[in-house]
Amino acid sequence: MLLPRLAVLALTLFVLGAVSPAVRGAVPPDILFIAIDDLNDWVGVLGGHPQARTPRIDALAERGMLFTNAHASAPLCNPSRTALLTGLRPSSSGVYENDADWRRLDVFRNISTLPRFFRDQGYETIGAGKIFHAHTFDPEGFSGYNDQNAWSRFFPSVDRQLPDEVVPPDRPVNGNPFTKDLDWHALTEAADRMGDARVATWISGQLTRTPGQPRFVAAGIYRPHLPWYTPSDHFDSYPLEAIELPDTLAGDLDDVPEIATMPYLEITDRPPMALHRWIVSQDKWRQGVQAYLASVSYADAQVGRILDALDASGRSNETIVVLFSDHGFHLGEKQRWRKYTLWEESTRVPLIIVAPGVTVPGSRSSHPVSLMDIYPTLAELAGLTVPGHVEGKSLLPLLRDPAAAWDSAAITTSGFRNHSVRSQRYRYTRYSDRSEELYDHEADPHEWNNLIDEAGFASVRDALAEWLPERDTPPQ
Repeated sequence: MLLPRLAVLALTLFVLGAVSPAVRGAVPPDILFIAIDDLNDWVGVLGGHPQARTPRIDALAERGMLFTNAHASAPLCNPSRTALLTGLRPSSSGVYENDADWRRLDVFRNISTLPRFFRDQGYETIGAGKIFHAHTFDPEGFSGYNDQNAWSRFFPSVDRQLPDEVVPPDRPVNGNPFTKDLDWHALTEAADRMGDARVATWISGQLTRTPGQPRFVAAGIYRPHLPWYTPSDHFDSYPLEAIELPDTLAGDLDDVPEIATMPYLEITDRPPMALHRWIVSQDKWRQGVQAYLASVSYADAQVGRILDALDASGRSNETIVVLFSDHGFHLGEKQRWRKYTLWEESTRVPLIIVAPGVTVPGSRSSHPVSLMDIYPTLAELAGLTVPGHVEGKSLLPLLRDPAAAWDSAAITTSGFRNHSVRSQRYRYTRYSDRSEELYDHEADPHEWNNLIDEAGFASVRDALAEWLPERDTPPQ
C-alpha cells in the first residue's frame, strides 16, 4: 500500500503546485497594474534619450525584471489596449483603429477582459484613469470603452475613466496649424488639480486601505500623452538650450516602401511628414522634446506616489506589480511625430514586472516579448488557469530564469494586413501591398538601412515571416 499512497501524495502535491500562486502566501497575491500612455523608451533604464530622468520607474525596475525588448501589439491606443486587456490580437479581432468599440463586437461576447477575469476569480477590482481607451481632451466628451462590468470601484466612474484636466485657455499654445492636441505648455496651476495627480491620489488611498479580499488595482497615467500640459517645475528641470535632439539621418526614408509614408498609416489625413517640417521650420523641435521629457518626468512622479502608497500599505511583498506603456512615440525620428508606425520608436515600450519570490531584483531580459503576454503572465502568477482564448505567452519562465530558452517573437500590427515581427536581433515588416522592410538591430539600432533587397538576408526574412499572424480579420 505504500507505493500507491506515495503516488497519491505526489499527484496531490503536483496539483497543488499547479494551481497555487507563483507568488507564495496564505492568500492569493494582490496585483498593481500601472498603464502609462504614449511612453516610448525615453526611460532612464532603457536609455532611449540621454537626458530622460525617471528615478521612480528605474527604482521599480531594480525590484524585479525589466524587459528591454518589449513591444506593443499595435502602435495606437485603442487596438493596443483592447488586445492586451482582452487577449485577442488586432489581427484576430479586427480592432485596428481608435474608433472601434470592442464592447459591440461579437468576437468579444464570451470572453473576459483582464480585470473581469480577476473579478470573477474573487478579486476586488479597483481602477482609475485610462485603462481601456479614453480621451481627456476630446471636444465631444468621449468617455472611452471601459469594461463597466469589470470593476468593483472606479475613479472617477465606470462610465468616465478620466477626471477633468487643467488646460490653458487658448489652444494650441504653440500655434501649430494641424491639431490642438499636438501642443505643449508649462502650467503654473497647482499640480494636484491635474488629472494624473488626482488618479494617483485616489489609487494611493485605495492601496493603503485594509483589503478584505485579494485586489487587482489598475492605475492609468495619461501623460506623456498629448497635449503636453505639465507643471512648470518639470519643464524647468530640462533647460531648453541644453536639449538634445533625437538621432536622425538625412535620406532615412529613401529606402522604405511608399506605403510607410502614406497618410492612411497615420491618424490624420495630412501627410505624416508635414507636421515635422512645420516644427523644424518654426524652430520648435527642441521645445517639443523638452515638453515630452517634462511630461515623462511628471508621469514618473505619479508612479512614485503610487509605489510609496504600496510600500506604506505593508503589502508590497504580497503584490505583483506590472508597469507598461501601451505603445511608443516618435519625436522627429523618420520625420514623424506621434505613433502609428511599424518602426521601433512606435512599437518598443517599457515593461517591468515585480513578482516577489519569483523575480530576481535587478534582472533583465532582452528576449522579444509582447504586451499580449501580460494577461497570461498575471493569471499564472496568481495560480489561475489562463483562459483558452488568450493569444499571449506567459512570461513566467523568464521571470524565474532570465537565461531560459525563449522561442518567440513580438508581433505588432498597424491597420489591416500591416505587420512587423521583432526578434532578438531583427525587425521584419510586411505591409498590405506586400512591400517589406528588414533591419538588423545589432548593426543598425536606428533602423536606417533597409536590408530587404540585400544579398544574403533571404533566409532571415523567411524565418521571421513564419511568425506573421495566420488570421487577418477585416476591420470591425
